[in-house]
Amino acid sequence: MTDDVRNILTALDAVPEPWQPHLLASVNDYAVKVVKLDGEFVWHTHDHTDELFLVLSGRLTIQLRDRDVVLGPHDVFVVPRGVEHCPRADGVVHALLVEPTATVNTGDAGGERTAPLRELD
Repeated sequence: MTDDVRNILTALDAVPEPWQPHLLASVNDYAVKVVKLDGEFVWHTHDHTDELFLVLSGRLTIQLRDRDVVLGPHDVFVVPRGVEHCPRADGVVHALLVEPTATVNTGDAGGERTAPLRELD
């Protein structure tokens, strides 16, 4: 990570596939990630951390066991630690995620959708 200025839209252009978070910036022990989302993810929980979603474009539904939270452009939602959730994008969504650097994208679920945090070129 450098101390260069980063442009969110340019960073998103460099993300090749959905559900592959890329590091945009680091703030203390937190990662600011850019990600493209498309389709349904996996139900999972982050037992030790909250997870912030900021939708830049598109429409994202955060499915919770007791309700759905629908986010449009510029909407922010924090999934509290320990709350099971499943993001769903009906069409491509561009988003920022903020969570501790070591957070695994699939939380406690694991599986084929687990993706390492990638660096931007």
